[in-house]
Amino acid sequence: MPCVGDWLNSPLSIVQGIFAQNAPNSDWEKKVTEYFKEKLKENNATNWVPSLNDVPVHYLKPNSLVKFRCMVQDMFDPEFYMGVYETVDPNTNARVLHFGKYRDVAECGPQQEIDLNSSQTVTLERQTFYCVPVPGESAWVKEISFLTEPVQARVSPSTSYTPSRHKRSYEEDEDMDLHPSKQKEQHMGKSCWCGGDIHGCVEPKRLETEASAGHHVISPNCSPPLDLNFPLPGEKGPACLVKVYESWESFKVNDVLEVFGVLSVDPVLSIVNSEERDSSTLDPMECMDTAEEQRVHSPPASLVPRIHVILAQKLQHINPLLPACLNEEESKTCEFVSNFMSELSPVRAELLGFLTHALLGDSLAAEYLILHLISTVYARRDVLPLGKFTINLSGCPRNSAFTEHLYRLIQQLVPASYHLRMSIESMNHSRLIPHKDYTANRLVSGLLQLASNTSLVIDETQLEQGQLDTAGVRNVTALGNLITWQKVDYDFNYHRMEFPCNINVLITSEGRSLLPSDCQVHLQPQIIPPNMEEYMSSLLTAVLPSVLNKFRIYLSLLRLLDYSISDEVTKAVEEDFVEMRKNNPESVTADDLHKMLLVARFLSLSAGQTTLSRERWLRAKQLEALRKARLQQQKCVNGNEL
Repeated sequence: MPCVGDWLNSPLSIVQGIFAQNAPNSDWEKKVTEYFKEKLKENNATNWVPSLNDVPVHYLKPNSLVKFRCMVQDMFDPEFYMGVYETVDPNTNARVLHFGKYRDVAECGPQQEIDLNSSQTVTLERQTFYCVPVPGESAWVKEISFLTEPVQARVSPSTSYTPSRHKRSYEEDEDMDLHPSKQKEQHMGKSCWCGGDIHGCVEPKRLETEASAGHHVISPNCSPPLDLNFPLPGEKGPACLVKVYESWESFKVNDVLEVFGVLSVDPVLSIVNSEERDSSTLDPMECMDTAEEQRVHSPPASLVPRIHVILAQKLQHINPLLPACLNEEESKTCEFVSNFMSELSPVRAELLGFLTHALLGDSLAAEYLILHLISTVYARRDVLPLGKFTINLSGCPRNSAFTEHLYRLIQQLVPASYHLRMSIESMNHSRLIPHKDYTANRLVSGLLQLASNTSLVIDETQLEQGQLDTAGVRNVTALGNLITWQKVDYDFNYHRMEFPCNINVLITSEGRSLLPSDCQVHLQPQIIPPNMEEYMSSLLTAVLPSVLNKFRIYLSLLRLLDYSISDEVTKAVEEDFVEMRKNNPESVTADDLHKMLLVARFLSLSAGQTTLSRERWLRAKQLEALRKARLQQQKCVNGNEL
C-alpha cells in the first residue's frame, strides 16, 4: 500500500491503486478525483503542493503532483488518447490492464507488448489548454504566494530527486549529443512509444497515449527560438500545456485558473521530436499538420512542461491575502470578511491619505482613484457593460515621469497591472490585438489579452504630434472599444471575434485624453516636489508592510461584494433627479444620472456598505459637483480644455 506522502510525490501510484481495485468499472475516474479533492481539503494541504509559479521545473520531480496559477492563453484542438489499454507477455500470454489517463506515455513492461486489438482498449478524449502565468502579475503576489508555502513545498527536492542531467559529466553530455541513440537507450524503461506503425514492443519503444501521430517536426538549426507567446513583454515563468479531462467546456480563453495535476516532463517527448526532425520525409497520410504547427503544439517538455489536470478551478481573484473563494459559506471565510469589515473605516482613511500624497496633495482625485480601483463590470445589459469606471486623470505633469511613479505605486496595491506608454511609434508598432496564426494553428497573443480585473494604466503624457499608420489606427480603435464596451475584437483574418473583458483603465494625460473615458478628473497638485522619484519612493517606504497589505485586501475584497438599491432609495433618487432637472435642465442629463449612480455605488462599497443610503447619494452628488466645477474652471483658463 502507498504511504501517506505518495499522493504528493507519486500520485500515479495512487491512481494505479484505485484503478486496480475498480477497473474496468468507469467509476474509478470519479474516485480518483474525489480522493485528491479530499486530500487537498486537509489542513491547508494545497499549500504543500509545489507550485510551478515558484519552483523551476527542473527542480520538480517528474510525475509528482504540482499546482499552477495561470491564464488560458489558447485552446488547442481536442486530442484522443488511450484511456485504458492492455499489455500481453508473448512468452506467458499473461495480460495486464493499464490506465492511460494523466500520462503522455503509456507504461509497458520490458517483456510486454501493447495489444492494440484488445477488446479492453478504451479511446478517450482530452482538451489541451496553452496556459501562461497571469499577465502583469505583481511581484508582491508572487512573493506572498511563495512565502505562504511550507519550506518543503518550495525548496528544491534534491534529496529525493536530482535531474539525471546533473549526474553526468560534461564529456558524457557531449557524447550523448554526438550519439543520440545512447540517450535514447538511457530513457528506454518500461514504456512504449506509439508512433505511426506499431508492432508491439519487440524493441524498447515508447507508446504515447495520444492517438494522433507526427506532431513534432522542425529543424532546430533552421527554426527561430520557440516563442512562449506571453501577452506582455518581459514576462517570466513557465508556459504549460494543460491537459484537461473533465468539464473543459466550462473554461474559456483568458480565464484565470488554479490547476492541480501530474507534472509530465518525460524526455521521450523531446526524443520523439528529435526523431521526427531527423526524418527527411513525412508521409502526408500520417501527418496533416504543418511543421510550424507541430513545433508550436508539441514544444520540448523541458521548456513547456505538461500538466495532466486532476482538479481545476476558476479563480475569483489572485490576491494571496484573501481566501481563494469568497462565495463559500465557510466559517473561516465569513470570519475573515467580518473581521476586516469591522476595521474598514480607518483603512479607507489611510488609503485616501496615501493616494492624496501620491497625487501631489489632491484629495478629490484620490477619492476618485479609490472608486476606480474598486470598480468592476458586474453585469452586461445587451452590449453595455455595467460597472466600468474608466478615469481620465488630466493635468498630469508632462516632463516629470509622474505617471511612471504613480503606476509603480498602483502596482504595489493591485494584483495585476500593465503600464502602456502611448506614443505614435508604440501605436504604430505594438501588437495590441491577438490574432490567429493559421499556419501554426494558434492564437498569437497581444498586449490586450489580459485577465479580468487587471489595471491598465495608459500614459498619454508623452504623446506628440505625428501620423498614425493603419496599424496605429487599429490599435487606438481597439483601446477605445476596450474602454467603451469592455471587449477586444480578436483578429481571425477573415472575421473578428468579440472577447468580453473586465479591465480597469486609468488614462493619464496633460489635456483631455483622445481616448473615451467615463469620468475626467483634472489634477490640481498642491505640492510640486523638486525630485519626483525621491518623493514617490519615500511614500512607499513610509508605509508599514502590514498597512500595505490592508490596502491590498481592501481593494480586492470590495470589488467582490454584492450591491443593491432599495425601492425606497430608488424613488428618492428619481425625485431628486427631477428636481435637479427643474433647476437646471440643460446641465443635468441622463448620462449625469448614470455617472452619479456609479459614483454612489462605489462610494458606498468603499465604505463597506452594500446598499445605497441617502448620505452616500448626497456625498456622490457633492463629489460630482466639485469635479465638474474644477473642469469648468480649467475650461475658463484653457478654452479648449473640454
